[in-house]
Amino acid sequence: MPIIRVEIWEGRTIVQKRELVEVISRETARITGCGLDSIYVIIEDVKKENWGAGGELCSDKYPDDLN
Repeated sequence: MPIIRVEIWEGRTIVQKRELVEVISRETARITGCGLDSIYVIIEDVKKENWGAGGELCSDKYPDDLN
């Protein structure tokens, strides 16, 4: 039973999250031979102020960027 955790900056739409879960699940099933029902995807929305990269908070480094 694969459990896949995805941490992304908050701000994605439900449509984007739905597609992400669908594609990750489908490809995981294809690669591993598992059934779709046995694959779990957990999405954690993280505020950019709680994420650091290159010694800076991402909220400072990328103030207007969702990526």
